[in-house]
Amino acid sequence: MSTFEMLNTHPAEIDLDRDLLARTIDSLVACAQACTVCADACLSEESVAELRRCIRTDLDCADICAATARVLSRQTGDAAVLRAQLQACVQACSSCGDECEAHAGHHEHCRICAEACRACEQACTELLAAIG
Repeated sequence: MSTFEMLNTHPAEIDLDRDLLARTIDSLVACAQACTVCADACLSEESVAELRRCIRTDLDCADICAATARVLSRQTGDAAVLRAQLQACVQACSSCGDECEAHAGHHEHCRICAEACRACEQACTELLAAIG
């Protein structure tokens, strides 16, 4: 089952490109997963005290991305709520991406997480533009 296929089974008419919506949801889920794994990996590092901020931003971003994916999956939502949630997600991904990039030279999991955050930030920004 793909996100796009599932969205296409929904009987409600929506004013969004379902392919763009599906890609954004997939990016949100991938980012939430990357952030969760990165936080856990940070906790396993010897330098865990130096990674506290990274762990916090990872966990915040993971929660916000997961919530945003769920909200977007409900195609009957309020456009104002969708915009606010997407804006929060863009900010969370930006902050987490910045923090993970700061550690990317020493921790591969942070590099991968930063990439996922940037991709998700871009996807959410594109969907925001489509919502208007």
